[in-house]
Amino acid sequence: MSDTLPLSDHPAHHSRQVGDVFHDVPLTREHLKCCLALFFVFAIEAWEMMIIVYTAPLIATDFNLDALAVGHLIGAMFIGMLLGSLVWGKLAERIGRKGAVIWSLTSYGLVSLVSAFAPDYTTLYALRLLSGVAAVGMMVVTFAHYQELLPVRQRGALTVYLASGWPIGMLLALGATLWLMPYGWRTVIAVSSLGGLWALVVARWVPESPYWLASVGRQTQARAVLARLSRGAVQVPAHCELHVKQAGRGQHREIFEPALLKISALQILVNFTFSWGYWGLQTWLPTLLQQRGLNLPQSYGFIALSALCMIPGYIAASWLTHRYGRKRIIVGFISASVIAGYGFANSQTLEMLYLSNFALAFFSLGAWGVWGTWIAELYPTRLRTIGYSWAIVAQRVANILAPSLIGLLVAYGASFNITTTFINTFMLMTVLLALFIPETEGKTLE
Repeated sequence: MSDTLPLSDHPAHHSRQVGDVFHDVPLTREHLKCCLALFFVFAIEAWEMMIIVYTAPLIATDFNLDALAVGHLIGAMFIGMLLGSLVWGKLAERIGRKGAVIWSLTSYGLVSLVSAFAPDYTTLYALRLLSGVAAVGMMVVTFAHYQELLPVRQRGALTVYLASGWPIGMLLALGATLWLMPYGWRTVIAVSSLGGLWALVVARWVPESPYWLASVGRQTQARAVLARLSRGAVQVPAHCELHVKQAGRGQHREIFEPALLKISALQILVNFTFSWGYWGLQTWLPTLLQQRGLNLPQSYGFIALSALCMIPGYIAASWLTHRYGRKRIIVGFISASVIAGYGFANSQTLEMLYLSNFALAFFSLGAWGVWGTWIAELYPTRLRTIGYSWAIVAQRVANILAPSLIGLLVAYGASFNITTTFINTFMLMTVLLALFIPETEGKTLE
């Protein structure tokens, strides 16, 4: 901490980093409002990504699709996310974090609503792809935006809590599917599109990032946001100029220049292997469970229980990362996921299948929460959303390849054991790569 006195007691300070100011900002009700608003943004993102998985059996029946066609349809949204990721990262640097989240939510809602009326498979595929282009802005920007609103001491723990919106989104998507299933998949998708209205809440409750405001020279607004977040406890005097390291608009090429090349390469590889290991299983979990004798309603119940196990995983990871740092928790939780995944692949009884999958859900999603926090902390403000956008690109490449390849294995009769063991190998690779990424717990954002 650079000092502990209120900023108003330092008239001699003519310039100060925004990150240093956040050492003085207390945790207030404003942060909790931001958390709630952005928590549901992340839940809506999860809902949108999973709703096509849960409605896939209904769509397959309606359009008479085989396993490969279903795999391609699930992958369509991920292709759209891949195409949109780099655009949203750059857009967030140009129009701000808040504006990017609002535009992403609004455009996703509109495209998703139109997709509910798709007359055939080709049209639905194209619209799901466009939905991915629109929705990925939420994923690219939300974590970085939230971290840029938080006090340094609480940044890690609270950002992991934000990630727990994922299982909530899964449960909402699953609940909507089961509730609306009698009315068909079109009704399910139409109801899901209403999530775009949450943009109104974000507009009202969430301020723009003071880091971004300072980086583009909007000093008065940056001071106002800091006063709002601290509820008046921190007042930056008018003569004190707020700044961030390397102000200005970042470029994609900069994260691959020598100073950041190692970090960028490692985080991109981790995002690819981790996403493959997680999504390769989740996108085909209902089908894989049916191979083990569970019918479709039982499979949905299994997934719901798994999602519930994710929530204490996030809570545990949040508490632990604040005390032991990002790296130890990531390595420990993913290692435990590998062990649980091995147990899941080799389960001989239904009880063992449940137990190992619940452990897998607990540890893998707890690790995802910490990892989502870690990525944004690796880059300075001008490159934060750009770096995060490349993380999402790597995840989406894995998301595109994994469903189709796993679908190919399923279509050609690969056993449950072989399929899940193959998926689990990618989790082990993630552990090894994470060992080389620098710790960021307690460090000031640049």
